Amino acid sequence: MDCIFCKIADKEINSEIVSEDGDFVVFKDINPKAPVHLLIIPKAHIGPVSALKAKDKEVISGIILKAQEVAEKVGVAESGYRLIFNVGKDAGMEVEHLHLHFLAGKIFDF
Repeated sequence: MDCIFCKIADKEINSEIVSEDGDFVVFKDINPKAPVHLLIIPKAHIGPVSALKAKDKEVISGIILKAQEVAEKVGVAESGYRLIFNVGKDAGMEVEHLHLHFLAGKIFDF
């Protein structure tokens, strides 16, 4: 498979990893839109939100719980953070591997 996120999860491509467990990898976005801009991905290749099925419930809840964990780790649990799933090219999705954008460190006006 030629998925860049799979290659990051498999350590074939270097990335600045912030957190990792058996199911998820969290790493810094290479084109940050906020002082803290991380991507949370499942290690297993799963397509975008639009391709999710009922069987993927654990992955979705897991990715949100991982975001809570990361918020504590990077010190923004109290001040706040934004979570974004981009779905499709018009939304800015560039990699068709499920990923959650975690943004923090500034006040968002939208």
